[in-house]
Amino acid sequence: MTAAGLLGLAWAGAGPGHAVSLAEAKASDSIELLLALLLAATGLAIVARKIGIPYPILLVLGGLLIGFIPGLPSVQLAPDVVFLLFLPPILFAAGYFTSIRDLRKNLRAILLLAVGLVLFTTFLVGAVAKLLVPDMAWAVALTLGAIVSPPDAVAASAVFQRLGVPRRIVTILEGESLLNDATALVAYRFAVVAATVGGFSIVDAGSTFLIASVGGIALGLAFGLATTWAVRRVNDPVFSIVITFLAPLLAYLPATAAGLSGVLATVAAGVYVGRKAPRHMSSEVRLTGVAAWQILLFLINGSVFILIGLQLPTVLEGLSGYSPQSLLALAIAVSAVTILCRILWVFPATYIPRRLSAKIREREPEPPVRHVALVSWAGMRGVVSLAAALALPIDFPDRNLVVFLTFAVILATLVGQGLTLPFLISRLGIEDRGGLAGQEEAYARLVAAESAIVRLDELAAEVPDHLELIQNLRSNYQHRTQHELQRKHDGEHDEESEQELIEHRRIRSAVLDAERESLLTLRERGAISEEVHRVVERDLDLEELRMEV
Repeated sequence: MTAAGLLGLAWAGAGPGHAVSLAEAKASDSIELLLALLLAATGLAIVARKIGIPYPILLVLGGLLIGFIPGLPSVQLAPDVVFLLFLPPILFAAGYFTSIRDLRKNLRAILLLAVGLVLFTTFLVGAVAKLLVPDMAWAVALTLGAIVSPPDAVAASAVFQRLGVPRRIVTILEGESLLNDATALVAYRFAVVAATVGGFSIVDAGSTFLIASVGGIALGLAFGLATTWAVRRVNDPVFSIVITFLAPLLAYLPATAAGLSGVLATVAAGVYVGRKAPRHMSSEVRLTGVAAWQILLFLINGSVFILIGLQLPTVLEGLSGYSPQSLLALAIAVSAVTILCRILWVFPATYIPRRLSAKIREREPEPPVRHVALVSWAGMRGVVSLAAALALPIDFPDRNLVVFLTFAVILATLVGQGLTLPFLISRLGIEDRGGLAGQEEAYARLVAAESAIVRLDELAAEVPDHLELIQNLRSNYQHRTQHELQRKHDGEHDEESEQELIEHRRIRSAVLDAERESLLTLRERGAISEEVHRVVERDLDLEELRMEV
């Protein structure tokens, strides 16, 4: 693949339908366009934060509006690059931040959503698309169903974290988002092959799926092991993070070349690396790595949402055979079916197994109806669906229609459902009352503080020349232990305890601010160099991160 192909962009030149690759366009023009897209995405994300909505909602609306600005070039992603550059990092990050314990604890509920609901949505949406567009091949219709089947938890998590909902709901949605991407993308691969080749055997597909899945997971775990080994040996923040950036591609490409599931390989590698990070990554690598990955994922999300908007005019030109009314009717129908599938699935999948099995009822108490209703409405589609639609081959049958309907579903779910989630949460009276997560945090802090006190007692005997420092540290940790014991006794939301923590944070913040101000004064006077300023400032930042929250 050429460098221009890896960039994955094409420039619409002299007139409609005429595309000129970036290799043929001026380098300055392509750079200016990329910078403008990133600037637009950043600006929209900042505005979204200011007005208090998840940034993907504003990105999809902004991309739609930008795409119809007169005179703008039409940009198109090369299909074979989307899976290579966009999806692997997203899948790897999803695996990295997955809680294995929470995944195991809620595995049954997550699998019902991530496998059962995805396949249910794939076939039902495909059937409706085939019914409404009789000329559409079944494989193409199922491809559309697979593309729009996996919800994206980014927008839902952003809303939930701001408003506060029970942790179990967030855990289930995040676990679903991890596994449903794998299910949907595997189904997508088979559907695309069927559409381009002309058909396939269900028996052959089943055996291929099993081999590809198991082999992909095994290969992903091997690359995860290699990644953690390399990061531990390098032990340098910059190069360690570069290694983690390369890890998704290093897992995805060999798996795909070997005929295995690159998607599952990437997810498995991410899960392994995330699991081993506390032991095999320094605190500096972890802190810096999280920040670096947040930037990378934002750039990917922002680029994809803006780029799809720029492609819409070209997509609509390719749908000239459809009237605006028929396109609108198709968009509404497919979007409505996609939303309805989740509602139809979630309620029976929640309550029927509990009615049929006493063990499930005993192990998993029946959730309130309002919680189930919230989960059924939190089905926003996002960047994975967009990337899968953009990855369709240029000569894929009905490609423009599939891309258009995918964008319509994303618009309806991300904007429609995303903006109504806060209202729904309020109307249903759902709130997070602390519960197990708060108790676990207090317990973890208590154990850590007690361990520190024990170690300080040992150090007092080992280094008796520093008893004053050890005594100061012991007093600090004893005070922290009393705090956590009080929180454990009174509950997570004890107002007096919380107020005391806030006052302590305010005092420590004031001291840190004074240190920063004096440091800046020294720098401005030329008393210290920029390098010294950065080193000392970083220590102050780490001290601030260590403040109890």
